[in-house]
Amino acid sequence: MASDTSGSNMDREMILADFQACTGIDNIAEAIALLELNNWDLVAAINGVIPQENGILQSSFPSEASQASLFGPHSPPAASASASATTAAAATAAAAPAAPPSSSSSSSPPPSSSSSSSSAFCPVLPSRHIIERQPRMLNFRVEYRQRSVEVVLEEASTVAEMKQILETELQVPVSKMQLKGWKSGDVSDSTVLRSLHLPKNNSLYVLTPDIAPAASTSQNSALQESLNQNYLLVISHREAQRDYSLNFPGSRTIQEVKRNISDLTNIPVRHQQWEGWPASASDDSVTLAASGISYPCHHLSVCRRFSPANTREQFEECTDVHMVSDSEGDDFEDASEFGVDEAEMYGMGTSGCRKSPMMPENTENEGDALLHFTAEFSTRYGDCHPVFFIGSLEAASQEAFFGKARDRKLLAIYLHNDESVLTNVFCSQMMCAESIVSYLSQNFITWAWDVSKEANKARLLTMCTRHFGSVVAQTIRTYKTDQFPLLLIVMGKRASNEVLNVIQGNTTVDELMMRLMGAMEIFTAQQQEDIKDEDEREAREMVKREQDEAYRLSLEADRKKREVQEREEAEQVRLEQIRKEQEEEREAIRLSLEQALPPEPEEEGAEAVSKLRIRTPSGEFLERRFLGTCKLQVLFDFVASKGYPWDEFKLLTTFPRRNITQMDPAWTLLEAKLFPQETLFLEAKE
Repeated sequence: MASDTSGSNMDREMILADFQACTGIDNIAEAIALLELNNWDLVAAINGVIPQENGILQSSFPSEASQASLFGPHSPPAASASASATTAAAATAAAAPAAPPSSSSSSSPPPSSSSSSSSAFCPVLPSRHIIERQPRMLNFRVEYRQRSVEVVLEEASTVAEMKQILETELQVPVSKMQLKGWKSGDVSDSTVLRSLHLPKNNSLYVLTPDIAPAASTSQNSALQESLNQNYLLVISHREAQRDYSLNFPGSRTIQEVKRNISDLTNIPVRHQQWEGWPASASDDSVTLAASGISYPCHHLSVCRRFSPANTREQFEECTDVHMVSDSEGDDFEDASEFGVDEAEMYGMGTSGCRKSPMMPENTENEGDALLHFTAEFSTRYGDCHPVFFIGSLEAASQEAFFGKARDRKLLAIYLHNDESVLTNVFCSQMMCAESIVSYLSQNFITWAWDVSKEANKARLLTMCTRHFGSVVAQTIRTYKTDQFPLLLIVMGKRASNEVLNVIQGNTTVDELMMRLMGAMEIFTAQQQEDIKDEDEREAREMVKREQDEAYRLSLEADRKKREVQEREEAEQVRLEQIRKEQEEEREAIRLSLEQALPPEPEEEGAEAVSKLRIRTPSGEFLERRFLGTCKLQVLFDFVASKGYPWDEFKLLTTFPRRNITQMDPAWTLLEAKLFPQETLFLEAKE
C-alpha cells in the first residue's frame, strides 16, 4: 500500500515537471491548480493552457495502448509518464504556429520537425525524467512617443544589446537614446540583466531629449488624429456584476487596457477571458485605433478564466513533492507586475491587500494631510518623486507667485484619484521619472491633493474657487474619474492667476516633459518682462526715496516746531478742561448742598433762632437764620452752597477769635455759642 502511494506521488511529480516544461509555467501553485482541474490529465491540462487548432495535440499523442506497446506491458509508471510528457512537448512544438520574427529571437533558430518527432517517440528509461533547463527569458514592453515595442531577451544579455535592438526597431541612434523605467534606477550599458533581478514582464520607456519630434505629413496627421481619438469602453465584469465606463485614447494598446482592468478587477491578464473584441484584435499589441472596435463606444465583457480553490495550506502540502524551481520567485514578481498579490496566488482573496488612502477624509489641517499624502506616495511608488509642498494651497501660491520676480516659480497642482485606472501608471512612470522629478524640483512649486473622497474633492473645489476663481473649479469638476490624475500648471499674474495647462493621466513621459517645457517658455517670457519692470520700478523708487529723504529732512525742523507749539496748545486746552471740570464739579456740589439745606425758620417762632451774619473775602455779607438746635454741619453746608467749601475756607468769629471749622460738625449752634446772633467772616486756608 505504501509502495502504491509512493508510486502515485512519483507519477504526479513527473507529470508536474513535464507540465511545467511544456507550458513554461514556473509557478508551482498555478501548475498544480491547473492539473487538479483536469484530474492530473497531462494532455487535457496542456490543451487548457495552450489551445490548439483541429486537435493536433490530441492526435499527436499516442494512446495508452500504444504507450504500453512501446514500453512493454510491464513498463513502470514513471516511464509511461515520462514518455507521455516527452510526446506532449514534441506535439506542442510541432502544432504551435511559427513565431513571428523579431530582433530578439532571430538568433535562435527553431528546432526541426524531424528532431521533434524523433524525440517524441524514442524510448525513455524508467529512471526519473530529467528536463534540460532553458535559459530564462525576459519580456520588455518599451514605449517611445506613440509607439510600443515588445522585446524578448535572455537574462544573460546586457542593456547595450537591448539598445541595439531598439535602434533597429525605433530608428533612434543608441548615442541619443535614454532608457528609463528600471526598478533600480538608471543603469549603464554594460549592466547584465541578470544582475538587476528583474521580473519576467517589464515596462520601460525611451527618452530622446536631443531629438526634436519630426514634422508630421498630412498622412501622419490623419493617423495621429485617429490615435488621439478617445474610445469609450463599457466593460462588464460578469463575476462582480459591475460595469466600468473607461475612456482610452486610440494610441493605447489592448494589452494596456487589459492591465488597467487587472488593477480594477484583480484578475491577472493571463487569467482574463474576454468577449466582444473584434476578430482583427487578436494581437494584444494592436492599438485601439487599429483594432476595429466601434467608435466612439464599444461594449466588452470580462471574467476570470479559472478560480483555483487551493488555500495556502493545500499549496504547502503539494510542495512536499521534491521539486525545485529556480524561477519560482520570478513568478511572484510577475504576479506583482500584473497587479496580483501573494494572497490571490494562493486563492486567499484580496480582502487583506487594500491600499490605505493617500489622504484621510475631512482632515482639518492641510499640512498634516500633505504629510500623510507624501508618506503614502513614497510607500507606494518609492522615494524618487517630486517634493510636495507641505502647507495650504494659499501658502503654496504665496511661495510661488509673491516673491521677487527672479525668485518666482510656476505652481504645479497634482490631483490624485485612486479610482482611476491611469493613476498607478502615471505615478510610477511619469511622476517618479527622474527627468520629471528633477525638472519639477528646479522650476515648480509642486502641491498635491487627493480627490478620491468626495469630501476632499469638495474642499479642493472651494480652495480653487477662492484662489483661482470659479472657472478653474468648474474645469476640474468637468473631468471624469477615468481622466484623472491631473496636473494643473498655474502661473501667477498681477491681476489674477492663470492656468496654463491641464495635463491628464493618459500621457507619456516625453509629452509630459514637452508640456512642462512649453509652460516654462511662457512663464520665462513673462518672468523676463516682470524682472525688467521690477528693475525699472526699483530704480524709480530709489530716486524717489532720495528725494523723499531730502524733503523729510527739510520738514523735520518744521515738524518739531509744530510739535512744540501743539504741545503747548494741548497743555493749555488740558488745563482749561481741568479747570472747567473742577468748576462744574464744584457747582454740582454747591447745588446739591443748597437743595439739602433745611428751610430758613421764621424770625419769631416757638423755637430759639440764631441769626448769623457772614462776611466773605470779597466784602459781601451773607445773612441767614438757623435754629439754635441746628448742627454746625448745616452752617458749613450753607457756606459751601455759596461757593466757599469748608475744606478751602475757614470760618472765624470776630471776638474772641475762634476757628469754627475746627469744631465738631455735630455740635449745635447753641453748643458753639453762636446764639442768638453772631458775626463771622470767611478766610481762605493756606
